[in-house]
Amino acid sequence: MLTPLREKCFFIKCQYPMKNCLTKICRQPLLLIFVLLVSLLNPDALLAEQDQSNPWAQSIFFENDLFNGTDSNYTNGVKYSLISPDLSSHAKQGRFPRKVLEWIHKIPFIRDSGPEYSHKAEFSFGQNMYTPKDISRSDLITDDRPYAGWSYAGFAYHRKSEFIEHLDFLDSVEIQMGIVGPQSYAEEAQTLVHELRSIDTAKGWDHQLKNEPGLVVAFERKWLFYPTSTSLLSMDAIGHAGGALGNVATYLNTGLEVRYGLNLPRSFGVSLIRPAGSTLFTPSKKPVLYLFGAVNGKYVLRDIFLDGNTFTDSHSIDKEDLVADFAAGITFGYRNLMLTYTNVTRTKEFVGQDDSHNFGSLTLSFFYPLW
Repeated sequence: MLTPLREKCFFIKCQYPMKNCLTKICRQPLLLIFVLLVSLLNPDALLAEQDQSNPWAQSIFFENDLFNGTDSNYTNGVKYSLISPDLSSHAKQGRFPRKVLEWIHKIPFIRDSGPEYSHKAEFSFGQNMYTPKDISRSDLITDDRPYAGWSYAGFAYHRKSEFIEHLDFLDSVEIQMGIVGPQSYAEEAQTLVHELRSIDTAKGWDHQLKNEPGLVVAFERKWLFYPTSTSLLSMDAIGHAGGALGNVATYLNTGLEVRYGLNLPRSFGVSLIRPAGSTLFTPSKKPVLYLFGAVNGKYVLRDIFLDGNTFTDSHSIDKEDLVADFAAGITFGYRNLMLTYTNVTRTKEFVGQDDSHNFGSLTLSFFYPLW
């Protein structure tokens, strides 16, 4: 059971054969991560009554430049994310252990928030890989970007606010921890996929960045300007601004997305893979179909995939300080499923890059049960 101790600490008492254990854990943010992980590992223990209007949400992201017939620069990204039900005390109880919810509802910033706020947690893991333009060369290509891979796990907290008419806010904070270098196993992943598809494998992975633990802490705020009317076809806009700090990436970013279509959901769109960029969607009893266009600009202070390793010598290249993504795509959703395809053009990221880079992004989001 969970026993409060001076508001910031608690005891976890668990029963094992032949002995008891008593563990004291302090610092609420670490505790929130711990108890949420426990609930994932044992979701059927002490479950609260389930309500399908407040379920767990899952998303699978796949980004690759093969959609556009190339195989270079940011060449592949995959990510899986799991977003919790609304953890607010006023929300309908989802599939969550009752005792865990009781403790979460005692956290001050959740306990004291009004009905205009919702609180969700997110777990994710993924892998990105980067290669130069000519992957047939086995020598070090000094005037192109380094080979690099980044495998990571992330934990994020999302707070949605609905206290201004026709304007919603979403604040997201995410911590990503992982590894850059051979132990990211990006080389093995790319080689396996190329061999399965009978594509020539990259020959220069011996020159990839060296092993380095990675950390990124990111924050992003989004604004949803939704329409005053409830017509079948409508338009809305989503702005965002934020930044990230860490040895893997340090930057400031801002952007805008405009959507137009059928039964627009009151959500924050579908983000590309980026720290604190994950978005939330809700089930829809009506079919959803819309087109969108978006731009995201970054002022880049550090990019390990161009600047090279932080603590040791490695291949590097001079980066561009200002980088932008221009995206356009389509989203279809019905009930507990949503599918989005996005085509992205990314401006030059380093000095001497021949041209902008294009890649495609496919995102499948769903709730369980699927229907």
